[in-house]
Amino acid sequence: MNHTVIPEGYRDNLSLYETQKAIGLLKRLFEDKLGGALHLRRVSAPLFVDAATGLNDDLNGVERPVSFDIPATGGNAQVVHSLAKWKRMALYRYDFFPGHGLYTDMNAIRRDEALDNLHSVYVDQWDWEKVITREERNAEYLKKTVRAIVDAICSTQETLCAVFPQLSFVKPVDREISFITTQELEDLYPALSPKERENAYLREHRTTFLMQIGGKLHSGIPHDGRAPDYDDWTLNGDILFWNDVLGQAFEVSSMGIRVDEAAMDRQLHIAGCDHRRELPFHKMLLEGKLPLTIGGGIGQSRLCMLLLGKAHIGQVQASVWDAETRSACEKVGVVLL
Repeated sequence: MNHTVIPEGYRDNLSLYETQKAIGLLKRLFEDKLGGALHLRRVSAPLFVDAATGLNDDLNGVERPVSFDIPATGGNAQVVHSLAKWKRMALYRYDFFPGHGLYTDMNAIRRDEALDNLHSVYVDQWDWEKVITREERNAEYLKKTVRAIVDAICSTQETLCAVFPQLSFVKPVDREISFITTQELEDLYPALSPKERENAYLREHRTTFLMQIGGKLHSGIPHDGRAPDYDDWTLNGDILFWNDVLGQAFEVSSMGIRVDEAAMDRQLHIAGCDHRRELPFHKMLLEGKLPLTIGGGIGQSRLCMLLLGKAHIGQVQASVWDAETRSACEKVGVVLL
């Protein structure tokens, strides 16, 4: 069910043209800061991949990829859900070495997405991936990387506000990060749903990295779904901010240290996905041929929403919306691109 709610009294402080200028500046600033902080090089990325390679991201395992046949190759292609596995293969093919990585624009179509203030059928994010050593496969290295990303976001916001004084109403992102695991969060709020737990915690801790997503908690239910073949569920997480405009926890990035051979073996079994072991990507990883990596996706439209004080994702990206969404926005003067 689609559900759009514009907060009472919401007013957009940027005109349509100012919004477009601010989006362009924000993206240029953040790309440069992210690339510099994590030692990443920009590369080109595919819009679709061969379905037989196993490179597409399966998300929660229920979303249907947009698929089509290619007569010239005799095969079938899928529009990417994300580039989680493609990036790691690219690092292998391009011969990157530890301490360096890549980032790219990822554009995807998620046909089964429910539409609301935060979700669209169209997905745009910075996908990044970096080669690490086996000694760096630990929580401290993960936290260090999270701090670098949050610092890049805060620095981007400072420059934006200097260029666009109209954004003074947007509260600064808190540089101080609270790190908490999904099990610790469940222990704090056992009676709440996962999203309610996030909201309760983020009210007090405005910038949070929620760790260890994918495995079952003591309740027997995972906090959220994660595919078994890219993130190590013990070394991953989401970067969350408190969104003052919407009054809720707001995910900007899903990321983590990626599976090694042991984690892949374990998680494929837990998820009931042992049939994937013979796919080219999975086979190479289980044989130890792919580099150890850390990586993630950072939502471009999500970050624009947060730093520009927007109430709906359609204010910062062009997509297709249902009649209910268009009507709700029209009534309060919110312009969808």
